[in-house]
Amino acid sequence: MTPPPPDARRDNRSREPDRRAPRGADILHDPRLNRGTAFSEEEREALGLRGLLPPRVFTQEEQVRRILANLRRLEERPLDQYLYLIDLLDRNEQLFYRTVIDNLPALLPVLYTPTVGEACRQFGLIFRRPRGLYVSARDRGRIRELLRNWPQRNVAVVVATDGERILGLGDLGAHGMGIAIGKLMLYTACGGLSPSRGLPVMLDVGTDNETLRSAPQYIGLPQPRLRGPAYLELVDEFIEAVEEVFPGALIQFEDFGTPNAFALLARYRERARMFNDDIQGTAAVVVAGLLTAGRLTGTPLRAQRVLFVGAGVAVGAADLLTAALVREGLTEVEARRHSWFFDRDGLLVAARSALPAYPLPYAHTHPPEPDLVAAVRALRPTALIGLSGQGGLFTESVLRAMGEINPRPIVFAMSNPTICAECTAEAAHRVTDGRVLYASGSPTAPVDWRGRPRAVGQANNAYVFPGVGLAVVAARLPRITDPMFLAAAEALAGAVLPAELDRGAVYPAINRLREVAVRVAEAVVTEATRELQGVPSAEELSAAIREQLYQPSYPSLSPGGPGLLAEDELPS
Repeated sequence: MTPPPPDARRDNRSREPDRRAPRGADILHDPRLNRGTAFSEEEREALGLRGLLPPRVFTQEEQVRRILANLRRLEERPLDQYLYLIDLLDRNEQLFYRTVIDNLPALLPVLYTPTVGEACRQFGLIFRRPRGLYVSARDRGRIRELLRNWPQRNVAVVVATDGERILGLGDLGAHGMGIAIGKLMLYTACGGLSPSRGLPVMLDVGTDNETLRSAPQYIGLPQPRLRGPAYLELVDEFIEAVEEVFPGALIQFEDFGTPNAFALLARYRERARMFNDDIQGTAAVVVAGLLTAGRLTGTPLRAQRVLFVGAGVAVGAADLLTAALVREGLTEVEARRHSWFFDRDGLLVAARSALPAYPLPYAHTHPPEPDLVAAVRALRPTALIGLSGQGGLFTESVLRAMGEINPRPIVFAMSNPTICAECTAEAAHRVTDGRVLYASGSPTAPVDWRGRPRAVGQANNAYVFPGVGLAVVAARLPRITDPMFLAAAEALAGAVLPAELDRGAVYPAINRLREVAVRVAEAVVTEATRELQGVPSAEELSAAIREQLYQPSYPSLSPGGPGLLAEDELPS
């Protein structure tokens, strides 16, 4: 394998040099270099910091304890915790990531779902400083110029959204930038991508949320959404600009409206290094959960019948399940009969008119069923997967029907944030007498069932996309295919430990996300070796992954020390 270029091995500070070694307040005002009270006596003397800091020197571990103490004071106000952490990121990047990596179970809900949903809702009010690029509908013809304004040249991952379908909250327009920022934080915390190698992008094409559009704090274009050919031309220009300005960068599409999500995936998947996390990442998480549930129930995948509630991005999960079943020997027609859909108009059946193209393969011949309980009783699914964005949709009657049909019903309430979950873990266990295999999209505390805690798995895409990105960056994969996502699903399912299974978990513990990302990356690249030419060997991949993994430690910044920036790495 050709070794990565020198700028890919550094800690991503390869901007144009200004030939001036940073000193004094310049260091304290650069979040990549600042370490606050952790500067040693020697560093303070050599770098002109004496007198600019309190005299006591703290270790990074002591600083982390101080951060956690402050967060505990704010634990009744998650949005304030989010803002406190963002302010820390703006001051001391390495301390931020050290704190997050060492405390993922506690801080993932703050930096991502469910709190990130509220952060997006309030984005115009809490906006501090830009943390990404805003490419608007007014920028057609000069997107390359905008991308060149980004200070880092060695971007490896671009997360782009147009804000039309933010979690289960709908169209939040430019305020959806919070999602792109949050995803890239997870790329670093879970996938080991160095922070400066990620670029969040908001494709601001307007918003159809009239309330938001007229709000004085709205930061985006106050106009209706761009649609049709003009929209596609803008996205085409963006894709081409990324490939030119950041050659080799992976593009992850995030939280696009469902019709655009499927259309853009079909448009670019064969000619760009890209994937859609809502369609393909969610699919891998769902299939992994079904595989793990099969280990607990002794039911093979080919014996599962899945009723998806919500006929949007869930279609991607049905497609991946179909691919898995075809690989087990079923025909494609037989495999598709294992997936059914229920949406706001009832059971999706062949007789329904005016269906979009993406769910059509799952519009089976069956009498219409407008009621979810009736659909469950008619179809007798082994698994009920909620991706509807409708909180409370799995009523006690629905859960009771699932429990009557199945010895161990599978219920995944995956809609985010928490207020959009189709049911709670407590209700699912209570109604099914503790027999349910339950997972939620947002973090949920264990359920105390008759004196025994039952783990609640989190069906979170953070188990998949950081590992996929790590594979693409480390192995320089030119394309990401559906079989690679199936390999990711199998790796995720295989990562669940026996002790976790004993507690009823269908996903690994959150504190194992970094370990899982490496397993997913290795599985994706192993699959890539079957499909693509020039993919590295397992040994080369392991070395490349180790080369990529970001570790937020404090090397020495003393002159001549290992942490001092080389002349061509100095920040401008």
